Amino acid sequence: MKLISSLRSRIFLASALLAVLCIAVAIYLVNVRVTEEAERTLEREIIAASALVENLRTTRIETFTQMARFIADAPQLKAAVDTNDPPTVQPIADGYQNQVKSNLLLVTNKSGGVLATVGASARTAVIISTQPAIHDALAGRESLSLLPQPDGMIQLVIVPVYVGLAHPDILGTLSVGFMLDNALAAQLKQSTLSDVAFGMDGQILAATLPREYYPALAERLRTVGISRVQLGTEEYEALPRPLSPSRDGTSATSGPVALILRSRTAQLQSLQAIHAGLLITAVVAVLLATVLSYAVARTIARPLATITDVMREVAVTGDLTRKIALPHGNRWDDDDARLLAATFNTLTDSIARFQREMSQKERLTSLGRLSTVIAHEVRNPLMIIKAALHALRRKDVHPAAMREAADDIDEEVARLNRIVNDVLDFARPIHFELSTVDINALCRESAAAALASGPGAEIALDLDPMLAKARTDAERLRIALVNMLVNARQAVNGDGSQRREGVAPDPPAPLITLRSRATTDRVRIIVADRGAGISGPDLAQMFDPYFTTKRAGTGLGLPIAKNIVEGLGGTIAVTSTPGMGTEILIDLAFDPPRTASAAKGERLAQGRPVPS
Repeated sequence: MKLISSLRSRIFLASALLAVLCIAVAIYLVNVRVTEEAERTLEREIIAASALVENLRTTRIETFTQMARFIADAPQLKAAVDTNDPPTVQPIADGYQNQVKSNLLLVTNKSGGVLATVGASARTAVIISTQPAIHDALAGRESLSLLPQPDGMIQLVIVPVYVGLAHPDILGTLSVGFMLDNALAAQLKQSTLSDVAFGMDGQILAATLPREYYPALAERLRTVGISRVQLGTEEYEALPRPLSPSRDGTSATSGPVALILRSRTAQLQSLQAIHAGLLITAVVAVLLATVLSYAVARTIARPLATITDVMREVAVTGDLTRKIALPHGNRWDDDDARLLAATFNTLTDSIARFQREMSQKERLTSLGRLSTVIAHEVRNPLMIIKAALHALRRKDVHPAAMREAADDIDEEVARLNRIVNDVLDFARPIHFELSTVDINALCRESAAAALASGPGAEIALDLDPMLAKARTDAERLRIALVNMLVNARQAVNGDGSQRREGVAPDPPAPLITLRSRATTDRVRIIVADRGAGISGPDLAQMFDPYFTTKRAGTGLGLPIAKNIVEGLGGTIAVTSTPGMGTEILIDLAFDPPRTASAAKGERLAQGRPVPS
């Protein structure tokens, strides 16, 4: 799923798929349309070829009919037929056959007997003389007849031979025929550009195609309309064309038929160049669409990526001085992205300005609190020192009183020095020195240092024996723990101001517990006491500088501890219930990032806010 996780990838894939889909649909529709048009063209061509074959045959029939009439009206032929003598008629028939160039010429008398024949055997002549067309001609009607032959079909034109114009008596008949054979089929193929086959009674008698295809072609003789037939490796469309009307009402395709064939395979092969051109066009179009889609996706996503990178860095580092700079001078610049970048820069400037104003207000507030602390905490020692000096100025100062005054001055000076050190510790930047530390040993040392601060409640240790060593600043963490443990001892000793008047004091020496626990990748240190607890409004200000509820305190112990813990990449949290006690939880990483303490110290040194 990483492929579609970025906006650029999604835009690119969507654009490319849309382009490919449109191109594929267009190419498919063009292919279908071209193929359908080729099929329709093939049908039109085979119908036109069939009509052309019929026209050529009709023209030839008309030509031979005119020639037959001319010969039948010749006095020489009439005189010979009137003799009813075959030897007399035969030479005349030979002469006319040479002039007409027909495949067959047959002369009969008025009873249908054969007087002369040219181009056919005697048996064939007898068969022709018994055809109904001969009887029609003897009855005075010109007629046509198609007869099968071993190598094709013969088309006969039969006309009557009259005695004369004034004597409509019929002397006999004259039949002139031409062959529908392979030679004629070849001539028709040259004219129609289609293969032609002649068949009758379910058999192919002549064709332009090889003889091994005759059985398959014979099956097409009895069909109606255009059909397809597979001949070898090629597929043909076949259209049967009846050559004579049916006499008994049966299908005309049962008689003589001209079969027109057009190669569908050859026709479709001519489309291969078109298909190849379409394929090349599709490939080029897909490549161009892919490149264009990538360019569009890059144009849209690149400025957005720049914006998100800066936003991500600001979120991680909290550095509001970072600005989004989009390149200028590109004709593909995205105005929306540029507006977004400008808006983000304006927003960060506003937030930075707001933070500076808040920092200034906090500094002024802190200065006010510091002034109060100084006014209270410094004035009292100074008054005590001033009183001691007044006592020392008297002439009759007793040595014991002098020592007492000197002790008071020394104690108050130490108190003033402690106040100054607390202020300086909070104000100066913290520089951490990380090393591998035994947390349990550090907790024992911190508890011992807190106990040495003066009399009070004992500190119980509840340390995890399986706790591994952690990488931290031992001295800084010890200072934080000592501050919290001293505050806890003061809370259970009744030294704080949390207790309300009229409330009975807690049992003497409430228990203070220092615990250590380990999770998968973090260590937790808990300082818990059973003191007076902290009320809700005071709990919200526990880590505010100079906030204190004790009679003698600067309010910097817990803020210093919080700065130390957060500078080590950890967190500190306080929970408290009035009358039941307080618990402080410190959560640290076993191996904090090296940049955590350095970034924290740098921000504290520069007075910048630390991102939560």
